[in-house]
Amino acid sequence: MKTIRSYVCGRWHEATSGFAPLVDPSTEEQIARLSSTGVDFAAALVHARERGGPALRRLTFAERGALLKGMSKALRSARDELLELSRRNNGTTTPDGAFDVDGASGTLAYYAGLAMRLGERRHLIDGEGAQLARSEAFWGQHVLVSRPGVAVAINAFNFPAWGFAEKAACSLLAGMPVIVKPATATALVAARAVEVVIAAGVLPEGALQLICGRTGDLLDRLGPHDVLAFTGSAATATDLRQRPKLLAANPRVNVEADSLNAAVLGPDVAPGSTTWELFLRDVVREMTQKSGQKCTAVRRILVPVARLGEVRDALAARLAEVVTGNPADPSVTMGPLATAEQLADAEAGVAQLRRAARLVHGTGTRADGTGSPAGKGYFFPPTLLQIQDPDGARVVHSREVFAPVATLMAYDGPASRAA
Repeated sequence: MKTIRSYVCGRWHEATSGFAPLVDPSTEEQIARLSSTGVDFAAALVHARERGGPALRRLTFAERGALLKGMSKALRSARDELLELSRRNNGTTTPDGAFDVDGASGTLAYYAGLAMRLGERRHLIDGEGAQLARSEAFWGQHVLVSRPGVAVAINAFNFPAWGFAEKAACSLLAGMPVIVKPATATALVAARAVEVVIAAGVLPEGALQLICGRTGDLLDRLGPHDVLAFTGSAATATDLRQRPKLLAANPRVNVEADSLNAAVLGPDVAPGSTTWELFLRDVVREMTQKSGQKCTAVRRILVPVARLGEVRDALAARLAEVVTGNPADPSVTMGPLATAEQLADAEAGVAQLRRAARLVHGTGTRADGTGSPAGKGYFFPPTLLQIQDPDGARVVHSREVFAPVATLMAYDGPASRAA
């Protein structure tokens, strides 16, 4: 059994108790375990602030960009391995895994390029200076410099590589060391990505640390110069914002949480036109990519009332072509949901939506998947619902089902009516 380790204070830490299991969502087989038991969270913060922070702040933007470029190259060199881990731990098809893994290396490369353009300096001038009084001796100018703290990055389960990379890229470029905490259920990819970066030796000591498992008292030890960056549910984000010690210490808290994106078909779009085909293609892709487990997925589909039936039938036909199952099977085009909890939430969410909408494709429940044993796997085929009263059905505009689920609804009049 593989035990996923944490990396703190320049050393790899392997726990001996308190483990949480990681499973293959296609088979429900346990593939690894992790725990943060024994991690000294106070020491990790001190290490970041006293070793990583000063080392990064001594570098210019261009020099920090070179670090990011090295991270990008390291991840690209491990691409095939990370894709396989993504398949086993996230249940992703190869294209969906590549969306995450290539997104990670690409984001790091982008910020490396941005750093090069910022050049050989360590600060940024924010806007124009202004005379603050009658005398020119009173002059104000905003100057942006690195914060002398640490960035704690708590990442979501759906993009373990990209989530780690995008938060790390911003923080390291800004001269702040990072402590990465991946979602437990899919930590295999993120943990290996950090291992690859550490092994490459491209970062100064203390610039990057990894905690796999619970965060203990880490968040309660953050101070006013620190940053907490969180991606996950709105409910958890609210809990974080209300933690008494965070409120008292007042670190910056950045949150990316739930979203309810919409695709709107204009009234002038004719069936069979290029725009019509593009609309159908994009809606199906955004419903099924990463099994609907991404914040940009389409959840609401608004179409002119005169086109409702045609769009419904066309989408249902295309969704029927999606093969849900174990990505190890080459015929599969959409993998399972990542966890049993996600499956249960998807079923509960569709049940809520069905109070105001009717099913037009799919069952809204678990199904067996191609290439997996009967009764095993967190498979949830594409599900399309239709609602008759978009204005009255508030649940459709408030409940995000984080799965391949979308609700179709009609509007009458100009496209602005859909808003």
